[in-house]
Amino acid sequence: MFNFETIDGNNKEEFYEGLNKYLKALLGDDRDWLSGISNASSLLYLMMENINWVGFYLHRDGELVLGPFQGKPACVRISIGKGVCGTAAKTLEVQVVKNTEEFPGHIACDPASKSEIVLPIVKDNRLIGVLDIDSPILNRFDNEDLIGLKEFVNILNENIDWPSF
Repeated sequence: MFNFETIDGNNKEEFYEGLNKYLKALLGDDRDWLSGISNASSLLYLMMENINWVGFYLHRDGELVLGPFQGKPACVRISIGKGVCGTAAKTLEVQVVKNTEEFPGHIACDPASKSEIVLPIVKDNRLIGVLDIDSPILNRFDNEDLIGLKEFVNILNENIDWPSF
């Protein structure tokens, strides 16, 4: 059992430093991908302020398929190139959406979501999936979130044995 102390969210650099240390501790020596991303989604949901959904979509058979998550039930399948997640998967670039209503083709699984950040997960030049985080607050995510969450994804890639879907 892990005991997580709250990390001050006002200093994002310190927040992500602490969050990423927690992730490393959670992953430990167990390289199982499913338990790893299940705990990763729980950790993000527990520690991040002003979010209403966090989870993974995994690249399977040419589309994104819902993986472990925290929050309201979500869309099960997303086409590559569709919505924020599909765009991140297609471009392999982080998508920071300040206002979801202004994103062309946004897929609204939860109408309460007002901003979003999606990070592609790529290992050995292969798309694994995406990490998707939604917030009910406009402009919730910024460059500091992007940097801290990129490191979060890097830690997953270094510590998880991804399957071949």
